[in-house]
Amino acid sequence: MSRHCQVTGREPTFGHHVSHSQRKTKRRFDPNVQQRRYYVPSLGRTVHLTVSTKGMRIIDKRGIDAVVGDLRARGVRL
Repeated sequence: MSRHCQVTGREPTFGHHVSHSQRKTKRRFDPNVQQRRYYVPSLGRTVHLTVSTKGMRIIDKRGIDAVVGDLRARGVRL
């Protein structure tokens, strides 16, 4: 599973681990994404989404129908 939110578009970012002696090694900051199932009344079925926790809050605020409408307008296959 790629660490990519379908609602917000969040992806991993990269940076450094910095030790006490200031040595830097590469690291990756992954967003907190979850696999969620939502029932969409307008489609009459459930959809599986990979969403970040911020994406879940957006779905709670705007509603799943509005979010799925935006995803379909962008061409995301559900």
